[in-house]
Parts: sequence; C-alpha cells; structure tokens
Amino acid sequence: MTIATALVPRWDLSDLYLSPDDTRWASDLEAILGDARSFADTYRGAIAREGGPEAAHLLAALIAYEDLQERASRAGAYARLLYSVDTRDEVIRELVNRAERFSTELRNHLLFFDLEWLDVAEADAARLMAEPSLSGYANYLRRERLDLPHKLSEPEERIVNEKDLTGRRAWSRFFQETTSALTFALPEGDGTRTATLSETLARMYEPDRETRRQAHDALYAVLEQNAAVLTFTFDTLVQDHLTMDRIRRHPDPMHERHLANDIAPEAVRAMMRVVEESYPIAHRYWRAKAAMIGLDRLLTYDQYAPVGGRGSASWDEARRTVLEALDRFDRRFGGLAAEFYDRNWIDAEPRPGKRGGAFCAYPSPKVHPYVMCNFTGGGRDITTIAHELGHAIHGQFARGQTLLNYHAPLPLAETASVFAEMIVFEALLDQLPEGDARRGLIAGTIENIFATVFRQNVLTRFEEGVYAARGSARLTTDGLARIWIDANRPYYGDALTMTDGYRLGWSYIPHFINSRFYCYAYTFGELLVLALYATYREQGAPFVAEYVRLLELGGSVSPEEALRPLGVDIADPSFWRRGIAEIERLIDLVAPDEQYRKS
Repeated sequence: MTIATALVPRWDLSDLYLSPDDTRWASDLEAILGDARSFADTYRGAIAREGGPEAAHLLAALIAYEDLQERASRAGAYARLLYSVDTRDEVIRELVNRAERFSTELRNHLLFFDLEWLDVAEADAARLMAEPSLSGYANYLRRERLDLPHKLSEPEERIVNEKDLTGRRAWSRFFQETTSALTFALPEGDGTRTATLSETLARMYEPDRETRRQAHDALYAVLEQNAAVLTFTFDTLVQDHLTMDRIRRHPDPMHERHLANDIAPEAVRAMMRVVEESYPIAHRYWRAKAAMIGLDRLLTYDQYAPVGGRGSASWDEARRTVLEALDRFDRRFGGLAAEFYDRNWIDAEPRPGKRGGAFCAYPSPKVHPYVMCNFTGGGRDITTIAHELGHAIHGQFARGQTLLNYHAPLPLAETASVFAEMIVFEALLDQLPEGDARRGLIAGTIENIFATVFRQNVLTRFEEGVYAARGSARLTTDGLARIWIDANRPYYGDALTMTDGYRLGWSYIPHFINSRFYCYAYTFGELLVLALYATYREQGAPFVAEYVRLLELGGSVSPEEALRPLGVDIADPSFWRRGIAEIERLIDLVAPDEQYRKS
C-alpha cells in the first residue's frame, strides 16, 4: 500500500539545534568538556574520603555533574535523532562520529566521580542517602551503588570507554546502517517497486494471502543474502558482552540488565514462567484464527493477517483517533499528545535510509521528547503511534524531575507506552457495533498483545540461548537459526507452522544489537498494563490520579516502590496471571467456542 507521504510529517529538531552545521553544536561540546575538566579539578579526591564527603559538598557535586550530563544528553540526542532518519548522509554520519568521540572523552573526565561514590564506605553512604538535603538524589545514589561489585579501576574503565568507540558502538552503528539500506522488490500492479524494511513488514498485515507470502519471501531472500554480515555482527557483539561480563564479574548475561532495570531476577523469572505456562492460550487463538480466515493451519506470514479485512487509516484519521481517545481518558493526556502533532515533534514518513521501527527519545527534562515511526497507512500504525506517544506523555509528566531521576527503568517506561495503546483500543471498541469490524479490532489487539507478551518472552529466551551457545563456540547462521526455532516452537506449538525463511527471523531485530535483554521489559509492561487497566475500568477517575502520580515519578524511586500504591507485587505469580486472564477475556470475545480450547 502506498500513502501520500507529503502528508506525513518529518520532525522539527530546532528546539535542539537549527541544522547539522549549526556552530552552536560544536561550541557546546567544547564548553561541556571544559566544564568537565573543571569539575574534575574541583571534586577529584573529595568524594571518596574518610567518613565520606559532607552532604552539602556532595549535593553541589551532584548538581554540577547533572548539569554536565544534561547538556551532553541534548547535544548527543541531536546527532542520534538526525542519524535515525537518514543513515546515509555523510555529514550526519560524521556528526554522530564526533558525538561518540565526545561522549567517550566526557565519560573519561567524569569517571572518577562515579567510582569515588562507590568507594565510600557502606555506613557512610547509607548516612548520606538518608540526609534530607540529598533526598532528591537518594534513589540515584542507591542505584549507582548496585554496580559496586562490578566496577573496575579508573584506568580500566577508561580503556573500556575507548575500546567501545571502535567496538560495541561501531558495530551497532554498522548494523543500523546495513539494515536501513536494505531494499526489497515487492510486486505492485504489473511490476515491482522497491520498498524499505518497514514497508515490507507492513505487508504481513494485508488481507490477501499471496501478498503476504510475496512480502515474506522478499524479506527473507534479502536477509539470506545479508546473513553472513548480520551473523558476524551479532556474534561479535555477543562475545564482547560475554567478555565484559567476565571482566565485571556479572554472574550471568542478564544480570547487567536486571541492575539497569532495578528489578529482582526472581521477579523476572516468575513473570516468564507464567507467560510460558500460558502458551496454550496462544495455541487456542491460532487455531481459532485459522478457522476465522478460512485456513486449515496458519503459516508464519498468516499470524498477523487481518480478521474481517485490513484496517487502514490516513495520517489525519490516525491522529484524530489517538487524540480523541487520549482526551477521553484525561484531558491532560490529549493536550500533551496534541503538541507533538501540532509542533512537528514526530517524524513518521517512511523513506530510504531511515531506520525501521519506532521509538520515542526523551533526552532531558529541559526539552520535550521526540517520536519516530514509519507510517504506512495500516491499522496497526494507530497503535504504534499511541505506543510512542505513551512514552512521550510519560516524558512530559516526568519533567518535574531532574535528569538523574528523569528516566524510569525500562519496565515502567514500557508500561506507559502500552497503557496508551489500551486507551486507544478501548475507545475504538466503544465506537463499534457487533460485526466484522469489531471482531477485527479485537483480533488485531490480541495479536498486538501476543507480540508484546508471548513473542517478547520468546526473544528473551532466544537471547539466553545465544549467550549460552557463544560460551563454547562462535555463532553461525545455522546455529542461530536452530536457537531461534527452538525458542519459537513452544509459543506456536502445533497451531502455527513456521516457514523455512523464518529461520532468519532474528536477524533484523535491533534490540539484540543495541540493548541486550531489553525485550522482557515489553512483557512486563504489557502484563502490568492489562492488570492495571482492569483496575481502571473498576475505579475510573481515582485510578487516573494514581496513574499520573506514577508517571510523574520518572526514575526517582524503584519500580517496586512506584507500583506499591497501585497494589502491585511483581514477585507474585498471581499478579502476572491477572494480566493473562485479561488476554483470555479478549479471546473469548472473538473465539468462544470450546473446540478451540483443546491442547
């Protein structure tokens, strides 16, 4: 499907800088580095001292440190945002290269501060974190000390930073440039047209099975041609991570992510076990869907085929749908989201060289977030935009925090985005009478939830398998394919047949490259939202007040503490089963027949 891309916006980044050649950008980097050197002259040796620093002295250091990080975050974000929508422009590539060199130099100047805080004796650190004057930074200081068993010396940390510039970060950039440059020949009319990765994936949602098959075959044919490069990139990064895990004494490959998410491993394991014991629910739905669309059994490219016709929307229709739904939930939500449309803080036009997928970047509480997506006119694009605007609204509500407390850990960040999806879904559902359109909306939502709960759990198990395998031998394309299929098999069971091409389904997923073990945060956020949304339906306005409070907290408290007022115990499997029960409730709306319940 083609869309009128002239009507789909590109973002305006002028609230950061005016253009890639804006002289303020380079001068800001120089000024930040100069101030970082002055910071080091002032505070080196004054934190890790006998008895710890005076509270006032530590507070002044934290305020200065935060200011440096905030200014650097805005400058770095500008380069990364430009690059995400045009990975081919050499001027922008050089800007990113300069930003990364700057980031490495800045980290090396400031390393001492983090390390000296870790060197403060436990009793002295506890006393300082309890000081009323430092209450605004208590959670940050606590989280930093989680890294105590894994820190290296300052010279070693400097080497790691320098190494990453031409190592981990370079490989990540190479992956993004490679996948953004991929093109796919898709049938259109009497000929073919060249499509991006996002446009090709969008065809998996078409009602015509042959169209889906052709897109599937085109996708995996091109991925097969690039398999050697994609495999080598992944293998290199996995080995790099394993090396650093050994050097930093992490007990397993997921441990670093658990620390960053501020989530106990036991809670994650409990959640994943509940998801896996619930795979038969997915099998039931896949069998029901096959019957609903007239097939004996689904193949991989059938799982997102629309039930009751392909949903579609123009950019204006999608905008209206999302804003009306958010406004109905709470006027503040609709108003905040409207700003992103009105002020061109969204880049939605798909184009060559632009990275695939979607994201929301909120680099600093001193500037609004930015949303990137690839709008192709499919009905699913509405929920994608809602998802990213959920992040953006979260970022706006949290702007009362300072930078070190601004970003919520990933599981809570994904909660805000998934909640916005549910708001839009419920609003659309209320507008539709019984019939094909309503059934199609519910089915599409179930499949989005499956992709966020079950599939993301599969991706996490795949990563676990990959890291376990790399411990004994290098990764090969065939080896990765086996791990991928083994991770997917329990999810699909005997209800959906994986195609031969699907063996490369791992190869274009950026999370594996950029943020290992990111994916379980999606599962966490979706199941949490399903349970919380049931509470919202019961409570109405009182729940909204508590939910806004959660968003306003940003990263100022742990996820466990943030969720406690909402009655959430993330270590209790019964809580996660509440979310699973909501999935079953939705399936009952479209596939209630007992014949689909067989295992």
